[in-house]
Amino acid sequence: MSFELTTLGEYAKVQGGYAYKSEDFSDSGKYPVLKIKNVRFGNIDYSDASFISEKIANETIDWKTKEGDILISMTGSGPNAPQSLVGRVARVWADEPEAWINQRVGRLVLKEERGIHPDFLFYLLGSPKSQDFLVSSSSGSANQANISGKTIESLPCPKVEYEQSAEIAKILRELDQKILINRQTNQTLEQIAQAIFKSWFVDFGPVKAKMAAKQAGASAEQILQAAICAISGKTPEQLAQLDPQTLQQLKATAALFPDALVDSELGEIPEGWEAKPLGNYLEIKRGGSPRPINEYMVKKGLPWTKIADATAEPSPFLFRTKEFIKAEGLKKTVLLKKGTLILTNSATPGLPKFLELDACIHDGWLHFPKKKLFTDNYLYQLFLDIRKALVAQGNGSVFTNLKTDILRNQVVVVPPQELINKFEETIQLIFMQLKENCKEINVLTELRDSLLPKLLSGEINLANQIRRLG
Repeated sequence: MSFELTTLGEYAKVQGGYAYKSEDFSDSGKYPVLKIKNVRFGNIDYSDASFISEKIANETIDWKTKEGDILISMTGSGPNAPQSLVGRVARVWADEPEAWINQRVGRLVLKEERGIHPDFLFYLLGSPKSQDFLVSSSSGSANQANISGKTIESLPCPKVEYEQSAEIAKILRELDQKILINRQTNQTLEQIAQAIFKSWFVDFGPVKAKMAAKQAGASAEQILQAAICAISGKTPEQLAQLDPQTLQQLKATAALFPDALVDSELGEIPEGWEAKPLGNYLEIKRGGSPRPINEYMVKKGLPWTKIADATAEPSPFLFRTKEFIKAEGLKKTVLLKKGTLILTNSATPGLPKFLELDACIHDGWLHFPKKKLFTDNYLYQLFLDIRKALVAQGNGSVFTNLKTDILRNQVVVVPPQELINKFEETIQLIFMQLKENCKEINVLTELRDSLLPKLLSGEINLANQIRRLG
């Protein structure tokens, strides 16, 4: 069984975004505007939005988003830049902020309320077949491809009854919602790990807490308690409710921080710590690229990690590559073991990732065969913290590149080994949970992607197959 085909335009039309003026925008505010860069694959990125005033927001109320809206980028790149493809489709999920859509961001508007379920169209538009149609039907250059509302409305679409479309959408949406929950959990876990790192090694929160208590004439026990409060985020009254073992662990951690700051070339740092170049602690090596690379590409072979893989998954881990090379390519590149920490040095420079498979790396990646003092989890957080400083030193006309000397000469704060080990112990469980959540996301994503074309085409019998997943 398969569905007959019509076009998306039978069910919906495309509403274009509002043409706001550049002077309408500000960097902060209450009323975000979504531009084409904010429309990602499946979801909206609100982190880099522009804002408009309340007056303009009220005047353009017809362009305000709501939960369930389906947005599409009508300008983007061609197939050579997959992360910014024209035709990216995003859904406004529950509990997301209200926003307003800018020009070149399209929104689907149903012609009939129960003609088709809108989420069916969301999954249709996001399917690989539809994405290929939109990209191939675009006009303009490879770096500035455009699609019109009419082109989107001409997309081939299965002819389905509302109930069928709703049931198909429900199956796919439930999988997406589980993926979304895991991603939100991971985002929270990453924020916790980053907050701990920043408090301990950037803001020196426990040290400053000890200093303030000492200056106030506190006893040694009170000075230690001040640091414990800074580490745990708890009040003295809350600390009293903790079990003895947890309290003892916090005391042991607090004892590792000094109670004074001293001058260094990086400014004030905790007494007993150092400011040293990273090259003192890391051997820094680049990957390699056999050339001409096309002669080494195969459908099955050694996983080949390119820079594009760095942004393919929003997590610290890289589980898969899209391309593979012959074993002969090892003469010009390097094969790294699963669990290796790597760092981008071009295109999207300064982004760390953990390889979760044995893989070869492109020469746009750095790796660290020998390390002392620093653990990989510590380095991961350190790279995130110094990323802006590294990128500011990069060069390149098209892409920013980080020479190995930039990383080697970067001066960083160097805490004692004991404290780095304690940090590793503290966040190890966080990263383990992160990894498990990512594995579940991958399983759910593979299930969704395998079901998607079969459900959209009618290949799967709804009565017998879909209900089994309920």
